[in-house]
Amino acid sequence: MTILIKNISLNGQQTDVLIKGNVIAEIKANISLSADKTIDGKGKALVAGLFNGHNHAAMTLLRGYGDDMPLMPWLEEVIWPTEKYLNENDVYWGAKLACLEMIKSGTTTFVDMYHFFPGTARAVDEMGMRGMITQAGFDFFKPELANRYKLEVERQFGEMSQYSNRIRYAIGAHAIYTVSGDTFKWLSDFSKQNNVPIHTHLSETIGERENAINDFGASPVQYLNQLGILNDQVSLAHCVHLDDTDIHILADKGVQVVHNPASNMKLASGNKFRYDAFKKAGVTVAIGTDGPSSSNNLDMFTAMKLASFNGKAAFGDPELWNAEETFKCATETVESITGFKSGKVEKGYLADLVLVDLNRPEMVPNHNLISNLVYSANGSVVDTVICDGKILMENRKVEGEDEILKNAHRIAENLVNRKK
Repeated sequence: MTILIKNISLNGQQTDVLIKGNVIAEIKANISLSADKTIDGKGKALVAGLFNGHNHAAMTLLRGYGDDMPLMPWLEEVIWPTEKYLNENDVYWGAKLACLEMIKSGTTTFVDMYHFFPGTARAVDEMGMRGMITQAGFDFFKPELANRYKLEVERQFGEMSQYSNRIRYAIGAHAIYTVSGDTFKWLSDFSKQNNVPIHTHLSETIGERENAINDFGASPVQYLNQLGILNDQVSLAHCVHLDDTDIHILADKGVQVVHNPASNMKLASGNKFRYDAFKKAGVTVAIGTDGPSSSNNLDMFTAMKLASFNGKAAFGDPELWNAEETFKCATETVESITGFKSGKVEKGYLADLVLVDLNRPEMVPNHNLISNLVYSANGSVVDTVICDGKILMENRKVEGEDEILKNAHRIAENLVNRKK
């Protein structure tokens, strides 16, 4: 399959882009080769597909359910009790709804942590996206639950051949307050032996930090470091409450961090994510939406804007999180965190691309495209989405979207009724 994008704006210049298979094969003006599919790029700009670094995709089913609560009461009183009634089919349709929303808003790759791994993996595979998918792991410091989780990890990893190479398996230990140190160490050994990434929540709230100091005699970062968990295969979601020592440990170990501004602000978990300190220490920072029941949408344009605006306001510095850096956090970091060679519009990179409509009111005038994308745009500016060299959306239409919306709505209502 070949796709030729004609007369597209790329880095402020009109050019053509040729896709062969799943790779960007050529970028130059006036490509004359014929292709299986030709796209007219006039009035549009080409950018890399967006990367959502932290998500709980199937929580689309719980969007708007249990809003306006602090994190732990929200989890313990609303979310976890409802999730007991989930099944794989629920997760499959919830994840399909999430994929639809992400495609509609220009995301081509995401990191996910949720229940019923096969349901999410199957949905992502069918929707044509890329995903680093994890099974949310809990043992609540109980040996029998730890053994069950370890068996799940081994089984799921062994079954990965049934999915396309757009799906990467990762370990999703939930958090230091739901997973024991012994299980974390076992997971770390498994990660190193099988080249499997680890993704976990860390230092999301001040209470988590205080509890770690009381329970483990160390900050959350220092606790994981003492366990020998931290390395360049690890990515950490949130990391709001870190001191200089914590940040230098992460830099030394090559750990990557995912900032989730929407959920941090909504749950009032903390608004002083130390982006400047991470940057100066050399820590890779990506951006995520978090789950759609704690951030309420999966629009990475919104996430970029919130990351930049909140960072500037929280530290009183309008130069923090400039548009160029923010956009890179939501695109180029995909390669270092997931291993997929994506996130850039360059020859040899995977053809994970977004065509942006420059004639949308919020995109006019176009003094600075990246500034408009980060500060002005929302997902509705996305016209066409290509992932792995295949068109997932063209003229804002995704195949099968009506069926997804219908089934997700029905299943969400049914899930809540089951709890009653």
